Amino acid sequence: MLDNTSHTIMNRWPAQFPDRIQLYSFPTPNGVKVSIMLEETGLPYEAHKVTLSDSDVKSTEFLSLNPNNKIPAIIDPDGPDGEPLGLFESGAILLYLAEKTGKFIGRNTGDKHRITQWLMFQMGGVGPMFGQLGYFHKFAGREIEDPRPRERYVNEAKRLLNVLNQQLDGQDWIAGDYSIADIAIAPWLRGLEYYGTKEVVGWDSYANVAAYLDRFLQRPAVQKGLKTPARD
Repeated sequence: MLDNTSHTIMNRWPAQFPDRIQLYSFPTPNGVKVSIMLEETGLPYEAHKVTLSDSDVKSTEFLSLNPNNKIPAIIDPDGPDGEPLGLFESGAILLYLAEKTGKFIGRNTGDKHRITQWLMFQMGGVGPMFGQLGYFHKFAGREIEDPRPRERYVNEAKRLLNVLNQQLDGQDWIAGDYSIADIAIAPWLRGLEYYGTKEVVGWDSYANVAAYLDRFLQRPAVQKGLKTPARD
């Protein structure tokens, strides 16, 4: 059984409040999903900054909680049946917190499955494709002369944006009511500005998506979650 008071990760990131959910993260599109969800639900938590450097994410301490060496991860001292639970993968954490609180997961079983399909759409499509788009436009991939990889991810990003634009026609949120699907998708839309790719994907042609992101960013919990944990 996981011991939330003496877990190896706490040798590097000690808990000041071990009775709260411990969040190990960094404010990336994946990382802020969980901090936003925690703010939206009002669950008490303690945030620990885990940078993307190998010295953090590949440390023995972090790997003891997430062997995949990616943020975010959590420890909930009050997990199922009152036992501590450690989790990694942002989508899994969102589902867990939604089920724990009964919030942002829909009003019935059908809603839950419709929301989950859009969560998986982000996990399998928007996140990986936008991430690769960023790699080939902002990071080391921009030095590759062959234009085909860059074109592939530009075109795929456009396709995914069109799917979202159509889905948002006539509704404020991706699956009806505000949900974990929105908490998963919208931070990646915001990431297009960081990558400097809004122009190349034709952002202004997706009016529903642009308005959707504006609505999302107006939420107080979102604004706080976007800055948690602080970069500095």
